[in-house]
Amino acid sequence: MPPMVTIVDYGSGNLRSVQKAFERLGAEARITDDPNVVAEADRLVLPGVGAFGDAMRELRTRGLVEPIRAHLAADRPFFGICMGLQLLFETGWEGGRHEGLAALEGEVVRFDLAAGLKVPHMGWNTVAWHGARPAAAAADWFYFVHSYHARPRDAAVVAAVTDYGGPFCSAVSRGRLFATQFHPEKSQQAGLRLLGSFLAAA
Repeated sequence: MPPMVTIVDYGSGNLRSVQKAFERLGAEARITDDPNVVAEADRLVLPGVGAFGDAMRELRTRGLVEPIRAHLAADRPFFGICMGLQLLFETGWEGGRHEGLAALEGEVVRFDLAAGLKVPHMGWNTVAWHGARPAAAAADWFYFVHSYHARPRDAAVVAAVTDYGGPFCSAVSRGRLFATQFHPEKSQQAGLRLLGSFLAAA
């Protein structure tokens, strides 16, 4: 039986493309904002684009914060994408200070770049994997769209680093938690391989 993937809907768009990517890999993928369904999920995906504070407000309004935190605390399979990575941290600094899910220690800050480098960081870039590499080659290119990036307090959770005016954390991993700043669902075969490794994980 193919694995069931539950995709959290908090009004942040991009959900259908994530769902289609998993369906291409043979998984059944459901989109939901029902806290009870999220609480019962085996494999949980938190995608998203937009502003940190708005995203957290929507998660709270829909009653999704505690089910997500419980899923993470139980170390059940979790994949965060873009905003779904940033929200894992304690604090986001977009338009003021905002509390995140606090599953990982650290903060999310805006790029501070030299003249000539544009914000948002948008387009294709490579990643350098740290430690045990997932099922994607180190030289693969992935698609990014973001103005903020995570600064983890614990270097051990950094799974990948990307260079854009200097190195920044582009993926995190701890136990069965994995999250990427880039969009695997928009990253062609390299992205599908990465999502496939999430489906195959025990």
